[in-house]
Amino acid sequence: MRYPDRGGLSARARVQREQLRFRAADMSAAGMTAPQVARRLGVTRKSACAWR
Repeated sequence: MRYPDRGGLSARARVQREQLRFRAADMSAAGMTAPQVARRLGVTRKSACAWR
């Protein structure tokens, strides 16, 4: 199901989530595994894998 308000996040929260995704991408590029990224950023392993 899609939400018309972009998943229920405020504009500020969307920016913060995007910054988190970029940090995850940088960590993956540096050689960290998805579980390591997930633990470091406090997100699920599924999210870390998807962002990778």
